[in-house]
Amino acid sequence: MSAVFGRRAMRSAVLALALMAAAAFGTATAQADTVTVSVDRAHIMKLPDRIATIVIGNPLIADASLQRGGILVITGKGFGETNLLALDHNGHVVLDKTVRVIGPKGSNLVVVYRGDKRETYSCAPQCQPRITLGDDPAYFTPTLAQSGSRDGQAKAR
Repeated sequence: MSAVFGRRAMRSAVLALALMAAAAFGTATAQADTVTVSVDRAHIMKLPDRIATIVIGNPLIADASLQRGGILVITGKGFGETNLLALDHNGHVVLDKTVRVIGPKGSNLVVVYRGDKRETYSCAPQCQPRITLGDDPAYFTPTLAQSGSRDGQAKAR
C-alpha cells in the first residue's frame, strides 16, 4: 500500500514541477511577445525576409513601416496597447506581437502642473517646450502650430 502511495506522490510531484515549469515558460513567452516603445520614439526589429504585409491593430497607438531587408520600424504614437501582425505572401500570420506604448522617458523631461493643466518641457541644457499627449490644449495647440509652421518653412526652401 505504501509503495502505491509513494508512486502517486512521486507522480504528483513530477506533475507539479511540470506545471510550474510550464507556467514560468509561459510567462517568459508572453513577455517576449510584447514590444515596448515610448511615445514619439522608434523601435527597430529584424523580421524574416518572407514578410510581405504588416498590420497594426490601432494606428492611433503605433505605426509600423517595413523596410528592405526585413527591417521593421515601429513608432509610438499614443499611449496604450495594440497588436502587430506580420503576414507572408500567402497571407499566413508569421508574427503576432503586442505593442505597448508608454510615456516619454528621460532625465531631461520636466512636467509642470498648474492645477489640472499640464505642460511638458525638454531641459537639455535649457528648457524648451516639448508637446506631449496629455498636455493642456492651450499649451499643446500653439506649440504644435509653431512646430508645424517651422517644418513647412523648412520644406519650402
